[in-house]
Amino acid sequence: MRSSSAILLLASAALLGAQQPTPTTASAAPTSDTSYIDENGAAHITRVVPVPENISPEAQKVLSRRVPDTAHPDEPLAQRRARMVENAAHASDAWRKICAVNIADSEIAGVPVHLVTPADPSTAETNKVAINLHGGGFNVDSGSLAESIPIAVYARIKVVSVLYRLAPEHPFPAAVDDTVAVYKDLLKKYTPNHIAIFGTSAGAMLTAEVAVKLKQLGLPLPAALGIFSGMGDFARHTDSEAIFAGGGLSGHLDLPKPGPDRPDYVGSTDPRDPALSPIYADLSGLPPTLLLAGGRDYLLSGAANLHRAFMHAGVDARLVVFDGLPHAFWYDPSLPESIEATHLMADFLRKKLGS
Repeated sequence: MRSSSAILLLASAALLGAQQPTPTTASAAPTSDTSYIDENGAAHITRVVPVPENISPEAQKVLSRRVPDTAHPDEPLAQRRARMVENAAHASDAWRKICAVNIADSEIAGVPVHLVTPADPSTAETNKVAINLHGGGFNVDSGSLAESIPIAVYARIKVVSVLYRLAPEHPFPAAVDDTVAVYKDLLKKYTPNHIAIFGTSAGAMLTAEVAVKLKQLGLPLPAALGIFSGMGDFARHTDSEAIFAGGGLSGHLDLPKPGPDRPDYVGSTDPRDPALSPIYADLSGLPPTLLLAGGRDYLLSGAANLHRAFMHAGVDARLVVFDGLPHAFWYDPSLPESIEATHLMADFLRKKLGS
């Protein structure tokens, strides 16, 4: 076995909901697989999951990080925002070391944006643009630059990263409205077949929401969508949410809570509203779509379900899953898989934007 450490998956309805007073230690951790299905069908299981041998040494190292299972993710919003902004700065700095770009802050239709372009203007195709919708759980900007920088360079286009209004101060549909306003303004300069929309995590969900909204408004649709580590159903929780945490199999994980997913973003909207949860929408006629996820991504099930919905609607949709990797792993450019993933994203968008 390539790594002597193994990652313990505790996916028990009882174990996941319990807060242990001290972290699980090597002496206390189970060393064999168990499985019990209770009268309600809930699985009470342990699994010993070795680090996959088919991923890069860099990714293996990431998966081998030890995070205590008592480290609870709940934190005040202000603290979360400060932490995520710092993480986002580190990620964007790391990407700028390998991708030379120019970044300018501006406004489009009254909405603040980052304008990200290749540093060498001779490589850019000025008649094309991609709109980025950043991740961050709808309540913080975790990647407006880390998501945009590699796409601008690898796809050789301008990326407009929309700094949409955040929840809980501005629940749905504020972020959709901001993005639609930016899109309508860009239509004055770009033809729709030269515009793409993409995003990661919350931004991936928002990408699907915006596409549905554009169709409902009768506006011309963009040439392509990129839905990366996202989902399209706020009304129902999925299997992967009960298995994986933000880092995959390590760290603390609570059972999915009853009620709509991300209630601060959903607000008073019916979680089955098709403009909020695209899986309930008429998706026919939407543009070609690339979906990406990690094999240990807590939104893996959501991405798979949305992909099926797109395919049932006749959309040219494809799903790529990177074995063993966690949610939004491409924020870290030190992983060879991140370089591969961002090239897949950029190549797909560039090809769909056409000539």
